[in-house]
Amino acid sequence: MKHPLLQMINLQKKGLPVGIYSVCSANEFVIEAALERGKQTKSVVLIEATSNQVNQYGGYTGMKPKDFLKFVEKIAKKVGFPMERIILGGDHLGPLTWTHLNEKEAMKEAKKLIELYVLAGFTKIHIDTSMRVADDDQQAMLSTEVIARRGAELAEVAELAFAKLQAKNPNALHPVFIVGSEVPIPGGAQEEEDGVAVTKVKDCKTTIDTFNKAFLAKGLKDAWKHVIAVVVQPGVEFGDATVIEYNRKEAKKLTNSLKSYKNLVFEGHSTDYQTKIALKQMVEDGIAILKVGPGLTFAAREGMFALAKIEEELFKGTKTKTSKFIEVLEEVMVNEPGNWQKHYHGNAQQLAFKRKYSFSDRCRYYLPNEKVQAALELLITNINTAGIPYSLLSQYMPIQYTKVREGIIPCTAEALIKDRVANCMDEYLYATQQQKLG
Repeated sequence: MKHPLLQMINLQKKGLPVGIYSVCSANEFVIEAALERGKQTKSVVLIEATSNQVNQYGGYTGMKPKDFLKFVEKIAKKVGFPMERIILGGDHLGPLTWTHLNEKEAMKEAKKLIELYVLAGFTKIHIDTSMRVADDDQQAMLSTEVIARRGAELAEVAELAFAKLQAKNPNALHPVFIVGSEVPIPGGAQEEEDGVAVTKVKDCKTTIDTFNKAFLAKGLKDAWKHVIAVVVQPGVEFGDATVIEYNRKEAKKLTNSLKSYKNLVFEGHSTDYQTKIALKQMVEDGIAILKVGPGLTFAAREGMFALAKIEEELFKGTKTKTSKFIEVLEEVMVNEPGNWQKHYHGNAQQLAFKRKYSFSDRCRYYLPNEKVQAALELLITNINTAGIPYSLLSQYMPIQYTKVREGIIPCTAEALIKDRVANCMDEYLYATQQQKLG
């Protein structure tokens, strides 16, 4: 079987605007919605975990790479979606989580990280060594040579790990590699931005040439053949309440430079909240891999908040205990500010607003919290027990109301949340035409 992403490269180089969107989330509603849409559209699904989310110590999800695989397998079985049509990816794999260590120790951790991802069967590996570690000059930018040298070291580990995997499973797909990094830390910009600079052609060329040289210096000629994309900044970003939209004219010099590379496309990060027209233009211009994360959990949160409003209306004046989901989430975030405090700025009123409604969606880190989960479970139980009058569903979830009336989705809390997420995914599917892969 040929890797679906290699098929994508072939189609792109034939002038066919086919891409793929990447589900960067460990949220069960999000992954289930992605697989249900994949089943309906007969398309492959790309799901990625980041290095701080899933690593050898469990990350903030408590999952190691093999655990994440099992997590996805369980959801796939529930949905009835074949695992062979799921591409698992690792995002920002490198020393990101260990920048407080010196290079020797940080790279040792990064190598173990890469090894475990590959051994677990992840076949899209983003090698990201762009961050400074403790013994780097903290006042100077890392040189491209250092970034590429460290990246090649990780690619070598990935190749050795794949050889071990293939010895056990001869049919295992060789992983493809993504190099480069032109983005803020995973999850969007920390500050509001008026604009963002598009990657310069010369900088992109330097990255590609330097990585190629570093791979060859380590005898990784065959591994370089599996490098399919470079991460660039095509001029897209989002802040708390703003979106910098793709401007193909401003990105034209960069995207035209792809013509020089017969086996490479671009990968765009922070594509969340772009319009479907902008996303389609990006794919047409060779930014074929579209990463989306906070935008999906933001949509899930919108669905949950809508149901919480419906719940309050349904049980107003009765003795039924309501979930107070919105209030519980806020209370937990205020009491445990570690996952939002460095990202949100302003006075008390502005911070309260951002905790609920920021596009960066830092509240996604709090959904696994026991108190939040208990509130969500009560919300779902209350909604499903009482049922939602059409008039109330129309008020708070008008798009889902229409689908319920037309018999497309059932009127259950779970289905309504997933369909709100699928609204977002549909825009990516429109842009990527990924049903042509696999």
